[in-house]
Amino acid sequence: MWLLIPLLVVLSLYFTVRMAGAQVRMLPEMFRTLRSAPETAPDGGKAISSFQAFSISAAARIGTGNVVGVAGAIAVGGPGAVLWMWIMAVLVGAASFVESTLGQLYKVRDRSGYRGGPAYYMQHGLNARWLGVIFAITITFTFGFVFNAVQANTLTNAVGTSVDALGGGVPAWLFPVVGAIIVAVTALVVFGGVRRIAHVTQVLVPFMALAYILMGLAVVALNLDRVPDVFAQIFTGGLGLREFAGAALGTVIVEGVRRGMFSNEAGLGSAPNAGATAAVTHPVKQGLVQTLGVYFDTLVVCSMTAFLILVSDPTFGAERGPALTQEALESSLGTWSLHALTLVLLLLTYSSILGNYYYGEANVAFMTGNRSVMLGFKLVFLLATFLGSIGSVRIVWSLADTTMGFMALVNLIALAPLGGAVFLLVKDYTAQRRQGLDPVFTRDRLPQLRGVQCWEGQPERPARVDA
Repeated sequence: MWLLIPLLVVLSLYFTVRMAGAQVRMLPEMFRTLRSAPETAPDGGKAISSFQAFSISAAARIGTGNVVGVAGAIAVGGPGAVLWMWIMAVLVGAASFVESTLGQLYKVRDRSGYRGGPAYYMQHGLNARWLGVIFAITITFTFGFVFNAVQANTLTNAVGTSVDALGGGVPAWLFPVVGAIIVAVTALVVFGGVRRIAHVTQVLVPFMALAYILMGLAVVALNLDRVPDVFAQIFTGGLGLREFAGAALGTVIVEGVRRGMFSNEAGLGSAPNAGATAAVTHPVKQGLVQTLGVYFDTLVVCSMTAFLILVSDPTFGAERGPALTQEALESSLGTWSLHALTLVLLLLTYSSILGNYYYGEANVAFMTGNRSVMLGFKLVFLLATFLGSIGSVRIVWSLADTTMGFMALVNLIALAPLGGAVFLLVKDYTAQRRQGLDPVFTRDRLPQLRGVQCWEGQPERPARVDA
């Protein structure tokens, strides 16, 4: 962690300077490109759209960390951790933009459209398949098995908490039954391929986010008089005006930066796997859309958690993290909100399970095209889901922190030398937009870029758009 965060910050600063703050100045473009229409895939169906790819990555990004993780950061680092969470999101948006643009540039074709990610740009961009294999193994283990088990465990525990709140305790059969149901509904989706995952997540992600945001807004509205004080706490705490004397500023910064990094996954190498599936006319387009996902995760969903907790005037303490969100909702909205939170957590965790599965699938496909191996991965994935739902995953969660850190380190090592390709793509995209065109990329526009597998030919240029 002590090596990873400084490396991510330094690289993000470098990308920000070289691209003139593209992750901020191109914000209007992010919303415009989100509406891009997909092409027809080789199997005759519709390829994955820009919004569907956004939904797959958002499904994996937006999970229990947005509810429980943010509460934990505030419990340990205080309100000031929120400021550093915001700063980190804007800064690492540059790393997210670079990695997702590279995922698009070096993607490959499959029957349902495209697939790609860090393993693919390590092989085709760096000519280092061995590094791609290391990354593929690590992300498959981390997301495909470990995080998946953690999400299933969180889901069943949330159901147990809600049942217990109704009275009568939690029956011994509850967790295995809930686990079996999770496995069944997950299998229905994952055996349908990436297209079905995209269709499910594009419905779930907006719904679950809207439900949670509305609950949070209701709490804030009931405590509107506290909002100015909350902003004051966030900025004074984050800038150390009170914490500096108590030597607590370091804790505030570390907790905010850590939460900002691991919540939105920027630079970790996970989101490019989803972004590469999109059928867009220029790699920069999906880089912009995936960066919007970073902002949506941190500046919207995580901030909602922070505000609903802080307006409730909580009692802080490291051991109180998970309870802060529940107490904030219950104190303002009543006991029914605990059951509503259970439903939100159910949607958050289930969508994360689907996103995690696709990350594993894309990287198993990178290592081998053997159908038996892919079937084996599906079965082990479902087994991990069930075991996670009935067991304790505290040790596994600690292991996941280590493997995720290693995965991010491998990805950042690849981003540093490949960043130059993205700088060229941004120049090409910007030049076309200045002409009032909807940017289109073909590899003959930048022949110095080696290893590009797609983007051949001269497709019909889309209509002009407003500059």
